[in-house]
Amino acid sequence: QFYVGGKLHGLASPKFKYIVQTPSEVRATLPAGKDVVAFQNRNPIHRAHFELLICAQRDVKDSILLVHPTCGPTQPGDIDGLVCIDTYEALRKETEAQYPMFRWAYLPYSMKMAGPREAIQHMIIRKNFGATHFIIGRDMAGTKSTITGDDFYGAYDAQEMGKKHSAELGVTVAHYENMVYVGEEEGYVAESVAKKAGKKVVKLSGTEFRRRLRAGEDIPNWFAFKSVVDILRKAGDSAFC
Repeated sequence: QFYVGGKLHGLASPKFKYIVQTPSEVRATLPAGKDVVAFQNRNPIHRAHFELLICAQRDVKDSILLVHPTCGPTQPGDIDGLVCIDTYEALRKETEAQYPMFRWAYLPYSMKMAGPREAIQHMIIRKNFGATHFIIGRDMAGTKSTITGDDFYGAYDAQEMGKKHSAELGVTVAHYENMVYVGEEEGYVAESVAKKAGKKVVKLSGTEFRRRLRAGEDIPNWFAFKSVVDILRKAGDSAFC
């Protein structure tokens, strides 16, 4: 029946087991006058993800690419947030010389798997951190129906919702389809490009990836970075939520 208004005063910042930067701290690390393309994820970055990041940074001319994953508690079967951060840090060090336009920061927040509405939420959050553009991939924050097991949201519902509210939010949606591997000669291409050209797509499912991790079997370099795989193997079963 009542609403209380007024100024909020923080008594102390919460403590985390990893470095957390406030929006103003992250913005201070970004070069002035450049567009900033933000990428949200909650799992280790594999080759397909990284190829998408390269495309996004290239498409937005002279931009900074902000890798800004959520690292809070997540779904059963996902990689633990602290282990994820170890993989991000290893990948940051491995790629920073070749990709100096990439920036990395970590968000102590958990995804809600709320599809299009969550895409909007993440656009707002990343705007606070300095983003001018936000990457929305296929079925962002998607989940399965508990009744049928089918995808609850449409594959591109989040992209459409983001584009609908882009002008209002002041954040441009950078939308991409899946990147697929078509062999050593061409590497990764957009899924529609591979289909149109009749290319054979080489796949490795998430289930098979986890099985190979646990079994100590080979994981191809085209699928995952060796530095990431080494960290996940060292963590063993404790890597999984």
